[in-house]
Amino acid sequence: MTNTRILPGLAVLTAVLLGGAFHILAAVPRPEHPRPDLQRDNWMTLNGEWQFEIDKTADGDSRGLTYGRELNSRIIVPFCPESKLSGLAVPTTQHMKDVWYRRTFTVPPAMNGKRVRLHFGGVDYRSWVFVNGQPAGTHVGGNAAFHCEITNFLKEGANEVVVKVLDDLWSGLQPGGKQSGSDQSAGCFYTRTTGIWQPVWLEAVGSSFVEEISVVSDPDNARVLITAKINGSDRDLTLKAEAFADGKPVGSDTASGPWQNTLVLDLKEKKLWEPGAPFLYDLKLTLSSGSDKLDELKSYFGLRQIVIDGRRILINGKPVFQRLILDQGFYPEGLWTAPSDEALKRDIEMSIACGYNGARLHQKVFEPRFLYWADKLGYLLWGEYPNAGYGNQREGFSAVVNEWTELLRRDRNHPSIIGWCAFNENFEGTGELQQMIWKITKAIDPTRPALEASGWMHTLPQPEVRDAHDYSGNPEQLRKRWMDYFTAPPEGPYPPARYDNPASSKADRGVPFMISEIGGIGWATEGGWSYGNGPKTLEEFYARYQGTVDALLDNPNLFGFCYTQLTDIEQERNGLYFYDRRPKFDPGKLHEITSRQAAYERGEAVAPQPSVTTLDAKWRVLVGAEQDGKLSTPYKYATEQPGDDWVREEFDDRAWKSGLAPFGNGNRTRTEWKTPELYFRKTFEYDGGPLKYGAVVIRHNDNTEIYINGQEILGVRGSKGYYMVMVTESLAKALKKGTNTIAVHSHEGGRGQWIDLAILAD
Repeated sequence: MTNTRILPGLAVLTAVLLGGAFHILAAVPRPEHPRPDLQRDNWMTLNGEWQFEIDKTADGDSRGLTYGRELNSRIIVPFCPESKLSGLAVPTTQHMKDVWYRRTFTVPPAMNGKRVRLHFGGVDYRSWVFVNGQPAGTHVGGNAAFHCEITNFLKEGANEVVVKVLDDLWSGLQPGGKQSGSDQSAGCFYTRTTGIWQPVWLEAVGSSFVEEISVVSDPDNARVLITAKINGSDRDLTLKAEAFADGKPVGSDTASGPWQNTLVLDLKEKKLWEPGAPFLYDLKLTLSSGSDKLDELKSYFGLRQIVIDGRRILINGKPVFQRLILDQGFYPEGLWTAPSDEALKRDIEMSIACGYNGARLHQKVFEPRFLYWADKLGYLLWGEYPNAGYGNQREGFSAVVNEWTELLRRDRNHPSIIGWCAFNENFEGTGELQQMIWKITKAIDPTRPALEASGWMHTLPQPEVRDAHDYSGNPEQLRKRWMDYFTAPPEGPYPPARYDNPASSKADRGVPFMISEIGGIGWATEGGWSYGNGPKTLEEFYARYQGTVDALLDNPNLFGFCYTQLTDIEQERNGLYFYDRRPKFDPGKLHEITSRQAAYERGEAVAPQPSVTTLDAKWRVLVGAEQDGKLSTPYKYATEQPGDDWVREEFDDRAWKSGLAPFGNGNRTRTEWKTPELYFRKTFEYDGGPLKYGAVVIRHNDNTEIYINGQEILGVRGSKGYYMVMVTESLAKALKKGTNTIAVHSHEGGRGQWIDLAILAD
C-alpha cells in the first residue's frame, strides 16, 4: 500500500506500509549519485514514483502502452515490484514476465543545450525504452548498467519515459542468480527481482565528453595510467587529468586528439591503497575545445598492486590472508536493492566487526555505491556473475558474454576488487563458456587474478588460481583434508581438464588456492535450514566456528577462505546476523577468532610445487569420450541380455545397432538409452608400447563393468560425474599390440540412464 502525491519531475514523499506501520522514505529514495567513480554535477535522479503495470497478456505494444497511456498501478523506483519498499510486494506466486513502467519529467534548465543521457543502473532482464513515444534504446542483461541518448527526443515542458521489460527467468536462457523460479522462496533460492532494481537518472554532457575510462595504478613507479574514450565529433580537443591527495594537486597530464587518449600521472605523493588502511586519490578529467570546457568528470583511484607469486597472492608485495564473508546482497524490504546508501556501508562494517577483511559477492552483481564504500573502507572483493538459472545453452552465450564484458568495463577501476570469478558451481559441459569468459576477463583486465568457476568443474588447463567448497561440520576432518591435499602425493598423473571432472579440477596445480565456501553453521533455524546439523548451544557454535576457521588459518598453503554467510536470507538461516541485520553472536568474539594471524601471513613454509610429470602427463587416448572429439567413435550396442561370450573379441556383434556415446536419457546424450540394461562394444588399436600409467575416465549413473579383450579391468558402483580411476596393472594385463576390444555393461538402477568413458595410456 502506498500513499503518494504525483509531482512529475519533483521529489515525492512516500509512505509505505511495512509490518503494520507506515515507514516514511526519503523525499526521493536512494537520492545519492549512483556512480561516485564517474560523477558529473549536472544530473537529476528519476527515482521515486512511477506508473506500473503487469502485462498479463503480453499485448502492451498493441494496446499502445509505449506512449501516452496511463498504467494501472504505482511503484516506487528503484525497488522491484516483489519488494515491500516498492509499495506493491507482489507475491512470488505471480510470475511477472512482462511489465511496464511510465513517468514524466521536466528537463532542468541547466541541461538545456546539452546532450542528455538517460541512465539505468540495472533492469532485470530485457528492456525497451521509449521517450515521448520514440524508441530510445534496448538492453539485454539484468545486472549491467546501460544508457540511452535521448537529446533528440526531448521537448519543452513535460517529457514521458516508458520502459517495457521482459523477465523470463523460466526460459533457461536467462541467468537469475539466487532468484527462485518456483512459486515461493525455497532452499538457497529467494524471492525474485523483476524489472528496475537500481537507480534511474538523467545526466547532461557536452557535445563531446569522456564516455569511459580505464585506470591502472603502478605503485612501483608512483604513477597511474589512464585511458579515456571520447564520444563526440569536436575538433582540437584537449583532455586534462589531475590527481589530488587530501585536496592538494599531486599529478597531472594532458593529451590531445579525438576518440581515445592515454595519460600518465606521475604522483608527487605515493600513498598506497591497503586492505584496512585505504587511501584514495581524487581524480578530475576536463575535456576542452579551445577555450570552451565541454566536459568535467570526477572520479577517484587507489594505488594498489596485485601479484601472483607461486602459491601466494601478494597485495602491494604482502601476503594478505583473505578472510572473506559470503555476501549475497539481499535485504528484507528491498530484496536486491538496499533501502539506503547507509545500508550498503553498514553491511561492510558488520563484516569488518566480525574480523573479515573482504567478501565474495555471490551470485549477484553489486551496485557501484557498494563498491565505492568497499574502496573507502579498504575492503577486499571478488566479483561474480549471477550464472544460476542459465542452462549453458549456446544460444545464450552471446547475452552472457556481452553482459559480463559490460560489467568488467563498469567495475575494473575499483581498487577493492582483487579478483574475478564469473561462475559458481558449474556442472558438466560448461568448459567452452568458462574458458571463453576467462579469456575475455583477462583481455579486458589483466591486472587481477581470475578464477573460471568457483566450487567445482574447473576446466582451465593452466589456471592461475583455484578453489574448492567444503561444508564439513567436523573441524578436524576439514583440517586434515586440506593439509593432506597439499602434502599427500597423488596416485598418478592428473587427468586432462577437458573432461570437466572434479578429480582434475581439485588436483593441486601449485597455484594460489582458497576454500571459497565453508561453515554455513545454522543458528535459530526454526522454519528454515542451514548446512548440516546445527549446534545446540552458543558454546558449541563458537567451538565449531573457531575450529573451522583455525583449520584454514593454520594451513600455509591457503591464501584465504570464505565463510557462509553474512546474514540470513529468508529461509536460509546460517548468517552471522539475522536477515534484519541484528547480530546473532558477539561480533567482538567472532573478530578475535577470525582476525588472528594466519600461517600464510607468518610466511610459514608451503608445499613444494607439483612435479612436471604429475602436471603434464602425456596421455594417449585409446578409447575416446565425447570430449575427445573425433577419437570418440561409434559403438555397437544392445539393450537385451546377450550371450555370455559377448565380452570376448570373437563375439559377432554385426546385428547390434550402432551409436555414439554418451548413451542416456536426457541432456548431452548422443544415443538414446531408456532400458534397464545397456551392452556396448567396439575395437581400438594399441601400438604395444610401454605402459607407464593406465586410466579410465568415466561418467555413469549406476553400476558399470568394463572389459578389455574379455578381461574385466574395472567395476564401478553408484552415480558420478566424470572422474578418473587408475587401472595401470589390469589394463597392462589385458592389452595387446594391434586390435583390441572394449566391452561395457551399464545398469540403470533408479538414477536415470547415462554412460560415457575414455581409456587413457601414458
